[in-house]
Amino acid sequence: MKLKAGDKVGIVACSNAQPAANRTRTHVEKLLETLRQAGLDPVCSPYIFEKSRFFSGTAQEKARALMNFYSDNGIKAIFDLSGGDLANEVLEYLDYQVLKDNAKPFFGYSDVTAVINAIYKETGHPGYLYQIRNLIYDFRIEQLSRFKDSLFQDGRALFDFDYAFLQGSRMEGVVVGGNIRCFLKLAGTPYLPDFSEKLLFLESYSGGADRMVSLLNQYRQMGVFDKINGIILGSFTKMEEAEEKPEIGDLVKEVVRNEAMPIVKTREIGHGPDSRAIVIGMPLTLEAN
Repeated sequence: MKLKAGDKVGIVACSNAQPAANRTRTHVEKLLETLRQAGLDPVCSPYIFEKSRFFSGTAQEKARALMNFYSDNGIKAIFDLSGGDLANEVLEYLDYQVLKDNAKPFFGYSDVTAVINAIYKETGHPGYLYQIRNLIYDFRIEQLSRFKDSLFQDGRALFDFDYAFLQGSRMEGVVVGGNIRCFLKLAGTPYLPDFSEKLLFLESYSGGADRMVSLLNQYRQMGVFDKINGIILGSFTKMEEAEEKPEIGDLVKEVVRNEAMPIVKTREIGHGPDSRAIVIGMPLTLEAN
């Protein structure tokens, strides 16, 4: 993936609408201006801001907006700036053959986990867990530098992250997953990726130990931990801010119950404004230093 000055990029919101408040509109305008200053030409979906509470349009309308960007050869990448609860409603309205025939980088995070993994499952094309609004938040200088390095120059600054092994010393496989809650929306649907020999990435913004144990047990009861090659834990924002015990790594080890399962922890991928990106649907090898 390599963008160049003048490239058009699509801006969508597959999940919840952005609030119509002036403050939010100012943030979106600031993001668009930042992208322009970086040399890109952002083009917005008509379904970004709320028309009624939570909703920017129907599921069909949001899906069509995403499809239009995929079909448009002039659009070189697509960034979803939304989060919330609604992203999975677009899945049945996407034409995955069109997406497969018009592969392009698609970025999103949190609730958009469902869309990125569904596209990978149906097309085999990778997607990028990353919130483009990080370019205007507290670490905007560092984020913009990493963004330019990795998207304009084929560098690794946006994708390389520090980690520590909690179990094992090496893992290798294709990455799937994302937000621990939102990924489970694909359970029981045709859009859930095969877990065989995969690396499972999990992160969360909200929720305490009780919620994490509940969600982890659902993964266990689905047989996920019997199939994967390893687990990558990103940031668990509210748990870590509260310094909650047991820590997420201890909870995972307790639920997985397999000392041979490689597990790594990083604080550099997740909901934080300093977060880096991870690629869903691409092979990754991690080794202890």
